[in-house]
Amino acid sequence: MSREHAISIFKQAVAAVQPSVLMKKNVQREKDTIRIAGHPFHLSPGRPVWILGAGKASAAMTLALEEILAGIPLQGLVITKYGHALPLQHITLIEAAHPVPDDNGVQGTLRMKSLLKQVQENDLVIFLLSGGASALLADYPEGTTLAEVQTVFEMLLKSGANIHEMNVVRKHLSAIKGGQLALLANTTAFCCLILSDVPGDDLHVIGSGPTVPDPSSFADAAAILKKYNLQLPESIYQHLLQGINGNIPDTPKPGNPRFNTIHNFLIGNNQIALDAAASKAEELGYEVHILTATATGEASLLARQLVQQAVNWQGKRPACLLMGGESTVTVTGNGLGGRNQQLALAAAVALQDHHPEITLLSAGTDGTDGPTDAAGAIADAALMAFAKEKGLDAAGYLQRHDAWHFFEQTNGLLKTGATQTNVMDIIVVIINY
Repeated sequence: MSREHAISIFKQAVAAVQPSVLMKKNVQREKDTIRIAGHPFHLSPGRPVWILGAGKASAAMTLALEEILAGIPLQGLVITKYGHALPLQHITLIEAAHPVPDDNGVQGTLRMKSLLKQVQENDLVIFLLSGGASALLADYPEGTTLAEVQTVFEMLLKSGANIHEMNVVRKHLSAIKGGQLALLANTTAFCCLILSDVPGDDLHVIGSGPTVPDPSSFADAAAILKKYNLQLPESIYQHLLQGINGNIPDTPKPGNPRFNTIHNFLIGNNQIALDAAASKAEELGYEVHILTATATGEASLLARQLVQQAVNWQGKRPACLLMGGESTVTVTGNGLGGRNQQLALAAAVALQDHHPEITLLSAGTDGTDGPTDAAGAIADAALMAFAKEKGLDAAGYLQRHDAWHFFEQTNGLLKTGATQTNVMDIIVVIINY
């Protein structure tokens, strides 16, 4: 029953941050005005509303917006991850690769830039931004190739760098990230609706901040690559060096007056999902404690800390501990998995042969975890007993970063399919009597 309850709590969290729910709360039409997050935008007679966007939730956000704005002429394009397409009526939809960009993303981004240059002075532009946009809005610096940028992305993903660090590098290998995309549109009515997938909801980090000024620099990007000892392709190194030396303009900085007419609205985040999870857990009879919505750090370490909290729990039972955030994994093995599966497997190893009353679920609200078909995984004593019967060495799978194959053999994978949203990860810990 604990396993079923954990899944039910996770699904309620995901339901609360569906774009269909969040868009209706934040966008209303009033005759010739569209009110966005309480801010009125007046429509230009005879002109379309431009809908653009990128991210794993961008198709679902657009679908909801098409319904809200029915009858208004719409034009635009959004880029989403493969497998996340939805049947849009008016807006062009392109699918591309994530977390490593591909040519579909490059071509879609070129088309988006062309559309932005067609925007007239008083046109309303609504940009829909969600997690995944850093890869889906794809370009590469002059003098480099897509393959070379792909190499840097792959190295970053395996390095243990956090999302803030990765996106500083991404912004400085791009002519659209770090506020540069929004400045392509010559309008005084530009707004961005944002679903956060980063701890702390930093707008300049989400999707590499294409609509907000960027406080980081070329030197910061170079320092991060040096910190993780990443060996760059020569062309990438030369590009960063040109930027550090001032031969290439840096990203637009805070205080740039051109951002005075660009409005950014955060409409969904991990805290909303956690609050919904807490309500469901209370409904199921649990004593609920939300630990944090901004968890970071190495997945295995985070797992051991959570297990220790659960083992030492002195409060009322049954209890449900909830945590949100985004862990990291420094990949050294050649296995298959993602940060949530790695976290769940580390918890399983810590729990084996002990504490049959503790169940842990860790999963991504987007329905995908790393390059796998699972959102995450569930660990408990029963699963570990089954693994022992099958002769599976859980610690070995953990060391090889091969959590998917371990949980696939023990029925521990959580598969939801694409959820059409993305607000980081949810961890559910159930402590029974």
